[in-house]
Amino acid sequence: MRRLWLWYLDYWYVVWYQWRGLFVRRLPAAFALGDRAPVLLIAGVWEPWYFLRGIGRRLSAAGHPVHVVPEIGYNRASVAEVADTAGAYLDAHHLEHVVIVAHSKGGLVGKRLLAHPRVDRLIAIATPFSGSVYANFLPGRTLREFRPTNDALLELAADVASNARIVSIYPSFDPHIPGGSALDGAVNIEIPTTGHFRILSDPQVVRAVEGALE
Repeated sequence: MRRLWLWYLDYWYVVWYQWRGLFVRRLPAAFALGDRAPVLLIAGVWEPWYFLRGIGRRLSAAGHPVHVVPEIGYNRASVAEVADTAGAYLDAHHLEHVVIVAHSKGGLVGKRLLAHPRVDRLIAIATPFSGSVYANFLPGRTLREFRPTNDALLELAADVASNARIVSIYPSFDPHIPGGSALDGAVNIEIPTTGHFRILSDPQVVRAVEGALE
């Protein structure tokens, strides 16, 4: 029953932030200011960038120029397509030594972007690096990409050399990723909290992201 309750809370968080995101389309102009390493936010599947707004605000206040890619929208395209779109944004804005801060599917996109010369590191939050068995039972191309046997996922998993440039932050219980988000060769940080989505507003997670950037 407790785990069912955690699922319920997680989905209420999604509904609340989806609703709030409808009224905030653009990144605040002040987020792009700063003289420290630029940060690119990439939210998860069917998430507007607003899901990462709290983390972006903290990083901006710490002096990091924070960017999002409007063309990604709700992140419904394939991981490869989203990575290409994000890479084009980095080139167009001449960003260097970029740190990607991403949630869920955004972390898969971020790992693919580590091959881009403008990207230095990835800080991934609750990312299904090994997929999720639940995706085997879900309809639609977008969600099937999270199947553990998906070719795109297996290709990313084979790139073990990039793991050393990744910090993976994840909850002690993630109702959507039963296999967890620990990644061999990466810096793995387990936060004593629960929820695939609610983790984004946990102060411990925000501090972990800030610490990883330092």
